[in-house]
Amino acid sequence: MKFAIQCCAMLLSIALPAAAATAADSNSQWPAKQITWVVGFVPGGTADVLTRIAAQELARQTGLNVIVENRPGASGAIALQLVARSKAADGYLITVPGPLIYPTPQPDIGHELAPVMLMAQGPMVIVGPARNAKNSLQDVLADARRQPEAWSYGSSGNGTSQNLAGELLNQYAGTRIVHVPYKGGGQAVADVAGGQIPLAILGSAPVMPQIKSGALKAYAVTTPYRLDSLPDVPTVEESGFKGYAATQWFSVAASNAITSEQLEPINAALRAAVATPAFKAAVDNAGMLAGGGSREDLLKFIQADNAKWKALIDSGAVKLAN
Repeated sequence: MKFAIQCCAMLLSIALPAAAATAADSNSQWPAKQITWVVGFVPGGTADVLTRIAAQELARQTGLNVIVENRPGASGAIALQLVARSKAADGYLITVPGPLIYPTPQPDIGHELAPVMLMAQGPMVIVGPARNAKNSLQDVLADARRQPEAWSYGSSGNGTSQNLAGELLNQYAGTRIVHVPYKGGGQAVADVAGGQIPLAILGSAPVMPQIKSGALKAYAVTTPYRLDSLPDVPTVEESGFKGYAATQWFSVAASNAITSEQLEPINAALRAAVATPAFKAAVDNAGMLAGGGSREDLLKFIQADNAKWKALIDSGAVKLAN
C-alpha cells in the first residue's frame, strides 16, 4: 500500500488589515480579526496542551484574541483539509503532530500547506495501568510473545507518531501487539489508567500527571535519552533494543492562501511565544525541546524526518492499519 507521509502541521489563514492600511503595511500586519487555532485531535493530548499554552503566549505577543478549536477525526486529516481549503480571511492556525502517515495523500507542508515554524519536539512514553503492572518493558514484551491476544496499545490515532513508535517496537521485539487508535491522547490516557487497555504509547505531557499520581506505570521512553522529569524510566534502547529511537514533533503551517510576506511576522511572533518562560516550563515538564527557527528551517526538518520514516515503511518493517 502506498502511504503518504504527512508532517504534523499548523495552518493559519489571515484576515487582511482594514482598507485604511496601505498595501505595504498589510503584508507585515497580523489579521485584524481573531485567530482560530485548530487542533485535529480531542482535548487533553500533547498537541492540545502545547497549543493552548502557545496560543496564550501568541495572544500576548499580538494583542489579538486567539481561540483554540478542536476538530478531531481521521487522525487529524479532517483539520488538515479544513485549513488547506481555507481563505486568508478565515484567520486559521492548525496544529498536527508528526511524523504522521496516512493511507491516502493529505495536505502537507511544502505542497498544499506553507511552513511557519517548528513548535516543539520530544519523546513518547510507553505506559500501562499501575495496578497489576509488569516490572519492566522486557517483561511486558515477553508476555506479549507468550500471549499475543492479551496485549494491545492505544495511541492518538492511525498513522500518528505514537502508532509508528508502537509498530517499530513490534518490529524490534518480534511481537504482534495490536494497535487501538483513539481520536486523541486524552481519551487513551483515561482508558489505560482505567485498565480498559493494557498499554499506551503517548506524548509525555498528558501522561505525566497520571504517572506522578501513581495511576500509570511508565515502562520506557522512546527517545535515545531519558527524561529529567522521569529519571528512573529507561529508554527503549536501554531496555534491550539497540538502535530504537522515535521522536514526535509539533509544527505550525498555513494555507497557501497566505503570502510569504504575511507569514514572516507570524513566524517572528511564534518564535517569541515559544521562548517565553510559560511555554518553556511546559515543554521542560514534558521532557521536550522548544522549537523556533525560520520557515525554511521547518521545511528542511520535515523533509529529513519524512525520509527516515519513508525508508522504514518502504522496507515493510512497519505495517500500519488502513
